Amino acid sequence: MSDQSVNYDDVKQYRLSPEREQELVMMGGECVFIWANKEGHPIGVITAYVPIDGKIWMTATRERVRIKAIARDPRSSVVITSKGTPMGGGKTVTYKGTTKIHDDEKTKNWYYNLMATGMKMAGEADDGNAFTAGLDPDMFVRFLDTPERIVLEFTPEMSIPFDGDKMAEGTASAYAQFAAEDAAKEG
Repeated sequence: MSDQSVNYDDVKQYRLSPEREQELVMMGGECVFIWANKEGHPIGVITAYVPIDGKIWMTATRERVRIKAIARDPRSSVVITSKGTPMGGGKTVTYKGTTKIHDDEKTKNWYYNLMATGMKMAGEADDGNAFTAGLDPDMFVRFLDTPERIVLEFTPEMSIPFDGDKMAEGTASAYAQFAAEDAAKEG
């Protein structure tokens, strides 16, 4: 039995496959967006996102501190978890990358409509969510489309994927081996 199968010191063997990582990103819908403040401290918020062509798209208003921070330094991170998705908990991916701020009308309208359509679909799949239940995409866009709102385009440069299902399988095998070793010692 290798050291990796008897403890959790090295979890590299428990990486999400590229296919499972893509599945997680496509169904997540919410992420933790992280940036550095003026003092260099990392800080983050949970926000809705839409994944398009390998990028994570989000929105906020200009007065948010994250927008000023990204304008100063575009280095940022995104963390996505499977908790609350059909994948079950225990799957995560953390991305290191950079974020670009868009304030042109074409990008904003494209994103608002994309997000509204996604929110309507999410509401249909989650009838217990009062925010998305019966959401009218046109009204949702009207609420978003203000002069202060901008769109964020996050481009991943590196990922740290984790698959708790793989860890559970490895743990079960190690437990069985431990039990067999313990039984042999006693017997």
